[in-house]
Amino acid sequence: MIFYPMVISAVAVLVTLVYASYLDIRDRRVPFRTWYPMLVVGISATIVLFYQQTGNISLIVGYLTLIASFFYADYLDNRDPETPFRFPYLAAVLALPALSWFIIPVLSTGKLSETQLIPWYVLFAGLLGYVSYREYKKQPVKKPTAKQARKDAKKESNIEEVLSRWYFVLVIVILAIASFYMIGGGSWGVSGIYIALAAVFCGVFYIFGQMHLFGGADAWALIFIAFCIPTFPFTPLLNTPPLGFLSFSVLINALILNLVAPAGIFIINIVKGNRAPLQYMFFGFPVKGETIQDSWGFVMEDFTETKGTVERKFIGFWDSLRRMRSEEGRVYTKDLREHPEEYEKELGIYKKAGNVWISYAVPFILPITAGLITAIICGDFLLAIMTLITGGA
Repeated sequence: MIFYPMVISAVAVLVTLVYASYLDIRDRRVPFRTWYPMLVVGISATIVLFYQQTGNISLIVGYLTLIASFFYADYLDNRDPETPFRFPYLAAVLALPALSWFIIPVLSTGKLSETQLIPWYVLFAGLLGYVSYREYKKQPVKKPTAKQARKDAKKESNIEEVLSRWYFVLVIVILAIASFYMIGGGSWGVSGIYIALAAVFCGVFYIFGQMHLFGGADAWALIFIAFCIPTFPFTPLLNTPPLGFLSFSVLINALILNLVAPAGIFIINIVKGNRAPLQYMFFGFPVKGETIQDSWGFVMEDFTETKGTVERKFIGFWDSLRRMRSEEGRVYTKDLREHPEEYEKELGIYKKAGNVWISYAVPFILPITAGLITAIICGDFLLAIMTLITGGA
């Protein structure tokens, strides 16, 4: 079976991902407006698909609720305090779930069947209302320097700070719970599983992006694939996975394909005679300290200078993960290039050190693009591997 709306959406998504990959390689950033054409086509196509399959307006509005929640969270997280607060955004994001969960089902059946969702909606509205109020009251502050931004101390000393930072985890939980209630109560039917899966999948990657455990463009790419292509456009060569949720297969294929890069880097390091502890040989390579600003990646070593002698040590895995999460003590070559005046000390030490090991910087959006192509054509690589191992049992 071929779902023609998903074919159209897949073409739009693929073209956008190819262009976004080009931008990420060239500039190491993908402007958010890059995604707009894909979203217009993909969201419209998905609405058409849901209408063709179910004719369920409540389901379609529930799908729009999910999308609106993510866009509103991004608005709150990135709003310039000097601009007026957009209260219509809050009104829309609160109105959509009320329509989907209560008003439309009542108009269709004549009764309010999902009363269990009332306290969840109250919690949903309360969370967004509270965070919105805090954002509305926020005062403009002087923009910090790049280095100061890396040293943000994450003051989570009270419940207000914790809610402001982690409220979206609860929002995602509420959206997922509401989806399962609507499916179980018969208001949405089986197609509602795509919204429940998308809520969890997209929520994880949005939070990863906010925690700096995942690139912003990479996280949005996976989120928008889930929004625009919830299911396979047609049956792939290796058959459709049981749940038929395309985004998960895209992620799995991307991760498997991305394993090629560390192997290639290790081989190149061996051929060139670069020496480092084994694990670093797979994920980085040395560059000349005097030209480190021309490279892409982050510095994998710590340097100290004592009486003119430069001492160095590799950053451990857990320490590196902590620095990635906190944005403290992690030196990016992009910052060295764009803000050299703030890194004069580091640049001087790197020149004295001679060679400096940095991470490889292949944008993950490239494997994501490859993962999308292979998932649509071939299917889920992990499922194929597991089927091969178990002999098809």
